[in-house]
Amino acid sequence: MNKIINEIKQICPQENYEIGYASLSGLLKPEYLKYKYGISLARKLDDQIINQISNGPTDLYYDLYCNINNELNMKIEVISNLLKTYNIESYPIKATVEDSELDDAYKKTLRYSFSHKLAATRSGIGWIGKTDLLVTSRFGPRVRLASILMTVNISNNGVPIDESQCGSCNICVNHCPAKAATGQLWTTSIDRDVFFDPFKCREYCRQISAEKIKKEISICGICISVCPKGKK
Repeated sequence: MNKIINEIKQICPQENYEIGYASLSGLLKPEYLKYKYGISLARKLDDQIINQISNGPTDLYYDLYCNINNELNMKIEVISNLLKTYNIESYPIKATVEDSELDDAYKKTLRYSFSHKLAATRSGIGWIGKTDLLVTSRFGPRVRLASILMTVNISNNGVPIDESQCGSCNICVNHCPAKAATGQLWTTSIDRDVFFDPFKCREYCRQISAEKIKKEISICGICISVCPKGKK
């Protein structure tokens, strides 16, 4: 298995990637139950572009968002094909879902059928912050995520992170123009809706994206840019 892990490291160089391996027991919807394990990929975002975000998304941030999503989607396909050569069945899950792919269940809850963030906490890559971002120890929240589900465990799984490490910091909460966060700390026993209102976030993101970059998309970037964990 070490050979596979080394090949994955070559596909996703450490300079820009965090790679985590996890048991996904209890985390998966019925359609994914055959896959007991997963790989989480966290791809670092460009600091210079993120630092330029002050009151909403920029064109550079939108381009970065799209380019990194595309890169991640390519990487998980490459890794899935690699696993196939070792007779390991896998299922790549893209970095983001297009609006045309969203079903009625998502529109009612703003929850996908699979959570990249929860899988990443299982692998020990990071924890979920007060504005519902994955916060990594190396890159803070300045990452985009993708995942590969697997039927076989190929690595000693990372140590799961079960609670927030944000402490008393409320910088992202105070800077959120949508006022979507309550300031409560995340733990695995707390539902997202207790500490974060995704509908407030989405409504503001749609509004500010249309205003700033003339796109029908839900991105903002303010909480990513202000988090001290991501700043050098």
